[in-house]
Amino acid sequence: MKPGNVVLSLKMFPRLLALSACASLTFGCRPAASDVVDRMASEFVYETLAFSPVSATQAGYHSHDGRRLDDLLDDMSENGLNRQRDFYERFRIRLQALGDRNVPAEDKADLDIMRNQTELALLELNSIQAWRHNPTVYVELIGNGLFGPYVLEYAPKDVRFANIIARLRKIPDFLTQARVNLDTAPDVWIRVAIEENDGNVALIDQTLRKECPAAQREIYEGAAQSAIDALRGFNSYLKRDLAQHPGDWRLGSNQYRLKFRYALGTEQSPAGVLADAEAQLRSIRDRMARASGSEPVEKVLNAVAQKHATPDTYFDEAKGDLAEATSFVRDHRFVPLPAGGNLQVIPTPEFMRGVYGVGGFSPAPALQPKLGAFYWVTPIPRSWSSERQESKLREYDFHGLKILTIHEAMPGHYVQAEYAAEVRPESRRLLRAVYGNVPYVEGWAVYATQFLIEDGYYKDDPGMQLTWYKQLLRVIANTILDIRLQTMNMSEQQALDLMIRDTYQEKEEATAKYQRAQLSSAQLPAYFLGWRGWVKLREEAQSGGSWNEPGFHAAALKEGAVPLDSLRDLILKK
Repeated sequence: MKPGNVVLSLKMFPRLLALSACASLTFGCRPAASDVVDRMASEFVYETLAFSPVSATQAGYHSHDGRRLDDLLDDMSENGLNRQRDFYERFRIRLQALGDRNVPAEDKADLDIMRNQTELALLELNSIQAWRHNPTVYVELIGNGLFGPYVLEYAPKDVRFANIIARLRKIPDFLTQARVNLDTAPDVWIRVAIEENDGNVALIDQTLRKECPAAQREIYEGAAQSAIDALRGFNSYLKRDLAQHPGDWRLGSNQYRLKFRYALGTEQSPAGVLADAEAQLRSIRDRMARASGSEPVEKVLNAVAQKHATPDTYFDEAKGDLAEATSFVRDHRFVPLPAGGNLQVIPTPEFMRGVYGVGGFSPAPALQPKLGAFYWVTPIPRSWSSERQESKLREYDFHGLKILTIHEAMPGHYVQAEYAAEVRPESRRLLRAVYGNVPYVEGWAVYATQFLIEDGYYKDDPGMQLTWYKQLLRVIANTILDIRLQTMNMSEQQALDLMIRDTYQEKEEATAKYQRAQLSSAQLPAYFLGWRGWVKLREEAQSGGSWNEPGFHAAALKEGAVPLDSLRDLILKK
């Protein structure tokens, strides 16, 4: 899923129509608390999506108050940001007035999601203010704004290209606004913005131009040229002007503590999670040493990594692994598979490869769940040296590529998203899909990998077990990296040593992860935090008497992406 990086923050900027006086006071003036929560959840989702037309397209929401959202880019002007701030401040008051006493567990889970998203949005608007410091916000908005209508078949192709052309025409003014907003930026954000912006130019100049219907070609050309000129001019501005005003990518302890709480939906402190992660790192390293016998772990991993794809076969092997994993999940009844069938394996869009250096999962739109879902596999660039290519292929070797596929697709993110599409009522489904808890989502993918292997998927292959431990070390390192980099001034060399020396990652993987850690915050810990939560819930469920693994998985997935404390209440108290 879309990792929670800067793109995630763009989903948090919306406007809510005034609720009735009754809804803004107490539950008592409605026949049931659920009626009020249901109304609030529905308005929250639709109004927030309308504030971010790019996110709205991705979610399958196309028209609001007479506006065709697919024709628009997000409003990042001062007035637009003020409208967002006003909405969230008013919505916070409503949530405080409602409270959660005597609220059913399902409704409390929804209220917790709305509270966290409201506080997270206000933190961004009032304190972090990425639009002032992070040019990738604008670059990725443009890329997603064009790529969504291209790849999501929500309307006939000519209609979607009309939406693309409308957005192309808005790019020059949008980038002018970006220049007004941006005042400082760290070097890494500028460099990645330029790289991703080159991907936007390629998307417009090559992919979209080639696919544009003949009847729209002439009008496309005019809009495309103006957009490309503006994008190239923005790159020049980044290099010559914004680069003269450096900034810091680290959040610092105070902002990070708040973002950690609201983005991850947890009451645990960063310090407590860090201590747990560092203890787990030592434990997993000990297991790997025992599994390697008399040989050093590094030597055994090096031998395992010799078996890998080539740059030419890498993508096809990932598709083959998906088919294999699907058969295993079905045959071994790990979890009942939903009907689905809409998953496509495609190369990661160029404008997203700065963050998704390996791959990712893009779910079907929340409001149109029958449209395509995508397992992104990032190609290995031909321009790379043979040394860099080999490093990447060794990290995602025969076993590592299978684990990636389990995590991103089967039975990881794709299966979770398919279950989430069946949540009812509709307002609850939308809330939990658009603003789902990230540790729930990422934790399920890590948990599912562990127990799929324990249930027999290459279980007797020593290379798979050792590779899984290595992947788990990466999950743990993600947490240590994020907390120490953002709050404790961890240096680049210390970060690389943690990844390469302590968690056995290849240099190419470690370098890419360090960049990702500079580009995002309070997202990388979601994997570890979620994994620990899912494993603990499993253990509690097993201790309760009869144990049915597929039944447990289905029941937990049917709730959608709720905070893990809420999931515990929903599963164990039924």
